[in-house]
Amino acid sequence: MSKPRVAILGVGIMGGGMASQLLSAGFPLIVYNRNRERAQPLVDAGAVLASSPREAAARSEITLSMVADDAASRGVWLGDNGALAGVSPGALLVECSTLTVPWIKELAAAAVAQGCDFLDAPVTGSKSHAAAGDLLFLVGGPEKALAAAMPVFSVLGRDTIHLGSTGSGAVMKLINNFMAGVQAASLAEATAFIHAGGLDLDKALQILTTGAPGSPMIKLMTTRANSGDFTPNFLLRLMVKDLAYASEEGARHGVNLQTAKAAHAVFQNAVTAGYGEQDLSAVIESLSPKTAKNRRSA
Repeated sequence: MSKPRVAILGVGIMGGGMASQLLSAGFPLIVYNRNRERAQPLVDAGAVLASSPREAAARSEITLSMVADDAASRGVWLGDNGALAGVSPGALLVECSTLTVPWIKELAAAAVAQGCDFLDAPVTGSKSHAAAGDLLFLVGGPEKALAAAMPVFSVLGRDTIHLGSTGSGAVMKLINNFMAGVQAASLAEATAFIHAGGLDLDKALQILTTGAPGSPMIKLMTTRANSGDFTPNFLLRLMVKDLAYASEEGARHGVNLQTAKAAHAVFQNAVTAGYGEQDLSAVIESLSPKTAKNRRSA
């Protein structure tokens, strides 16, 4: 059977890796990105570059979006040049970004009104997972739509978990990212505490990473911070957004996510200090004694 035509809206850190995987698997691929230069390597590899989300969706049977936030998602789906203006009835639309649940439900209703199937399918993983086809899809929406998406998901991910109705994937992703953010913020503060307490950093981190606190997240963050290379796998500023979205969603359910709010403050301070465009692990650097000294002398 021929592979369906797929469009990806947004080919940044995550979308770019996903697009490369689909090309490698022989899918006819159309890409759209606000920065056309970023999409050029994909075009060189065989993708078709669309001039707008509308054109990308019009040329595709399955359209995926991987963008930064609600505003970016609204921008690629709605409006005269938005993807929803170009879709054909029966097309499958998939939102893979980490977004708020109210927007996901609004977008799903708009898709259904166009005669399309819709899935909210955010992913866990970062740049390396996207490039290796090792993402985990957290899916909300109809089983029929999920079955249609599986040929694509199976190329892009190691597994797919159907969590229930529309919006359930988005809820789970916010829970996942809020817990990851809390762990990352706690490691940043713990590292600052280690420095302040005069302890040997390597010995202290060995205790933390091999003991009870040593989750995969803590181990990954420690490795990246120790390398001193903060080339983004996951942009630090996006964790500020994710923690805010999680706190808002928790409040809608009557749950006060106090640890999410505390972590949000840690990451917001890191953005203010100029680390927003670096990797998530740079939050540790943002609380280092050297950084603190520079702030005081500024």
